[in-house]
Amino acid sequence: MPPRANPLVRGRVIGDVLDDFVPTVNMMVEYNKMVSNGRTFSPSLVSYRPDVLVEGSAKDYFTLVMTDPDSPGQGEHLHWMVTNIPSISVVLPREELVPYEAPNPTDGGTHRFVFVLFSQKGQMVQEVSSTSRDGFSTRRFAAANELGDPVAAVYFICEEEEEKKKKKAFNQCCMQ
Repeated sequence: MPPRANPLVRGRVIGDVLDDFVPTVNMMVEYNKMVSNGRTFSPSLVSYRPDVLVEGSAKDYFTLVMTDPDSPGQGEHLHWMVTNIPSISVVLPREELVPYEAPNPTDGGTHRFVFVLFSQKGQMVQEVSSTSRDGFSTRRFAAANELGDPVAAVYFICEEEEEKKKKKAFNQCCMQ
């Protein structure tokens, strides 16, 4: 696929979060609508953990990481991590290392939220502190746990709800 045609390149996921890779596993992420690269969701529609379907080889186990590379501060913000996901299954939080944190950009900016799937070497559990969500690096995490290249990735866009933007602008303007 030429680089211009790859939506992960166009959306700067390849580059900002991941190095270039070849997808080898089907992963589908769904809130009330299917997540597709660059699709916009409001925070109210992503306030609950999505359904994630992983279709790989029957012997494989996977790790799912969800981050916000546009979070103010340094590095990515870790929103969710699930490990030991068996292939051909819907991701359940039973092996949830970091509980789901709903996207809720409040800085008025547009944020990308990236789901990255890695193939594990057997069934393993990584160590991650749920208190260190800020400054997370998908690349460093994958290297530290010898996960190799991602096998699938998808991202969506989310921005502050319009009503919250209006209220914030009113408060800044008129409440001083």
